[in-house]
Amino acid sequence: MESQGDSIQVDPTLAPARASVSAGAFFSTSLDRIGLERPALVLAQSNRTGSMRGSSEHDMSRAFRILTGTPDMSATDKIVAQRDGRIGYLIFDNPERHNAMSLDMWVAASGVLEDFARDGNIGVVVLAGAGGKAFVSGADISRFEDERGTQEAVARYGAEVERVYALVHDFPKPTIAMIRGYCIGGGLGLAISCDLRIASDQSRFAMPAAKLGLGYDLPGLRRFVEVLGASFTKEMFFTARQFDAAEAVAMGLANRIVADSEIETYVRDCAATIAANAPLTIASTKFIIGELMKDADDRDLAGCTAFVQRCFESRDYEEGRRAFMEKRKPVFTGT
Repeated sequence: MESQGDSIQVDPTLAPARASVSAGAFFSTSLDRIGLERPALVLAQSNRTGSMRGSSEHDMSRAFRILTGTPDMSATDKIVAQRDGRIGYLIFDNPERHNAMSLDMWVAASGVLEDFARDGNIGVVVLAGAGGKAFVSGADISRFEDERGTQEAVARYGAEVERVYALVHDFPKPTIAMIRGYCIGGGLGLAISCDLRIASDQSRFAMPAAKLGLGYDLPGLRRFVEVLGASFTKEMFFTARQFDAAEAVAMGLANRIVADSEIETYVRDCAATIAANAPLTIASTKFIIGELMKDADDRDLAGCTAFVQRCFESRDYEEGRRAFMEKRKPVFTGT
């Protein structure tokens, strides 16, 4: 796509290859991984860790600027990780190119997601684009010569993209895409991999693969069908046109449409509400729904039973009952 009012160009679609790392294996061990500590987050071209709670005033103001679109001249990282209580933020910070993605951004995003998965203090992850004009607008065409100039490079790029999609889709905790502006091609594939999509009333969605002659493989299309159903998925891919926010919510692409000026507060409140609920119940629900989306022969029925049993054997189940009887809010620990 060529961005309105800009001369930059971004590839609005991706045809990812199948990931070399099994997302199912990643998810199947997620309960064991929750609570494991890892000292640092992986950030693109940086070893800095980000924390909105207990961080320096500079880091907190930087996080605010990224989320609100206020310029921060010192920001050079293209992938930013921040924490706000039990909410983790994965921010795509390439606003001058409408948050178009390069290979190193996809690699760094995988690292951040894995760290959030291990961090027992994180209960929900929000994915967002910096600058307020785009969530993610696809691949950065200016990097194609270096990153996708050969068949081997194309295969590696596709594998890294699919790895991020699979990590998000099978993430052991709830994920929310906070969408402002353009959500195009590869960005739409990323958003569709999240559990929830909350979009501003100024958002625009498109999957223009048919305008570029690109193929989309089975894992990618299956994620679309899971969310939209076959009919709306066909409409998006066949027409390759842009859909506005009202159309997106009508077809089930967006869970909620919120005024652009209110979306950050709405998403944070939604994430905080989820994070305050029982982690084991949420993990169980997400796992079982994921199994329901699989072919019947591929479902892990024993795993579903184990998740439910763990809920009833947990301290959180006891805490929930006591809190109800004592007419107070429960304090869940995920144990």
